[in-house]
Amino acid sequence: MRFPARSITLKDGRACVLRPTASEDSEAMIAYMKRTAAETPYLLRYPDEVQFTLEGEREILSRILEDPGSVMMVAEVDGQVAGNASVSGIGTKRKILHRCSLAIALYQAYWGLGIGTAMIGYLTELARQIGFAQIDLEVVAENMQAIALYRKCGFVETGRRVRALRFDDGSFHDELLMVKTL
Repeated sequence: MRFPARSITLKDGRACVLRPTASEDSEAMIAYMKRTAAETPYLLRYPDEVQFTLEGEREILSRILEDPGSVMMVAEVDGQVAGNASVSGIGTKRKILHRCSLAIALYQAYWGLGIGTAMIGYLTELARQIGFAQIDLEVVAENMQAIALYRKCGFVETGRRVRALRFDDGSFHDELLMVKTL
């Protein structure tokens, strides 16, 4: 989905632009996925699982940009990618058309500056415009910083998937299911 860019002021006074991702962001997005996966154990993939080619990533970003039912945005600070977030429908069956799923990650250097809150707020507005009635997400139960952000943004816990994730060290981790009604 195409949407207007939005400028915000970060807690440290710098400007941040929230804008649609575009095919020109492909190289930066691949680097972002690898680095954010290395910076925290709480994302779904490990850095070595980021296997996208530039051409493949360009196609994905172009498709999302033209899809009226999906939104992907990048947060840019000082001309550099600081983070990425998206909402997309969870399926095509009529009984679930009202639901979308949220994904978000920021480079660790940008945590705590207000970018996550701003991105979720803007994505919420855009999800309403699309016609979604609720946003779902899953979060690793130990990820207290993310859980606090989601609660601050109006999400409530609705359940738990026990042993939903198995890390490379063999440990199992629960996922919390959270929902925000629009």
